[in-house]
Amino acid sequence: MVLPAVDIHPDYRSRVKLGLLAAGPVRNAPSSVALWEDLERLAAAYRNRFADHNTLLAALQPARQLYRSLGLEPTRYRPSSEALLRRILKNKPLYRINLLVDAGNFCALRFLLPIGLYDQGVLQGKVVLRPGRPGETYRAIGKGEMNLQAKPVLADEQGPFGNPSADSERSSLTLKTEQILMVIFAPAFYAHSQLQSHLAFAENTFRRFGAAENVQIAIIG
Repeated sequence: MVLPAVDIHPDYRSRVKLGLLAAGPVRNAPSSVALWEDLERLAAAYRNRFADHNTLLAALQPARQLYRSLGLEPTRYRPSSEALLRRILKNKPLYRINLLVDAGNFCALRFLLPIGLYDQGVLQGKVVLRPGRPGETYRAIGKGEMNLQAKPVLADEQGPFGNPSADSERSSLTLKTEQILMVIFAPAFYAHSQLQSHLAFAENTFRRFGAAENVQIAIIG
């Protein structure tokens, strides 16, 4: 699997760091008992760890600061990782989508940073993180049509397909997905070594649960 060419728009280069992982072939399936056992252990640990509100706020700061640097109010447009965390802290079950999506949610919860997980087989050409243009929209997974103007978006030659809050149906993972692209969105100040550690964890997760082969990783920004 070859990482696609990925770039960051000049407006964002001083604000964002991206962790990238590409893999293929991968195996998808409806679910995994072992993965859900890991998720449930992590959820229980977080309910204990974040019983203190100040501890919770401190853990959420990197993702929230990323959003503010991109001109988004994180209490209005929640980072996807925070939305997942708040769900488990309220003892609500996570949605079971498919093995690869569930593995991505596991990673997002571990990192407490927003991630995007995409079917690389449907992407075309270079990928750029850039501001959404006037009139740009896409059909977001579970959210309907989303206005993307002035929001940070990942776009290929066909247009936007993802952002740190909600990704498009076009690039969503299905049981037919054979190649994946994972993007970890981090603020520019985020430690390079920590992001490398996240990518190593993600690689192990997708190898373990998705039988991922030919994994490539990179950090840009």
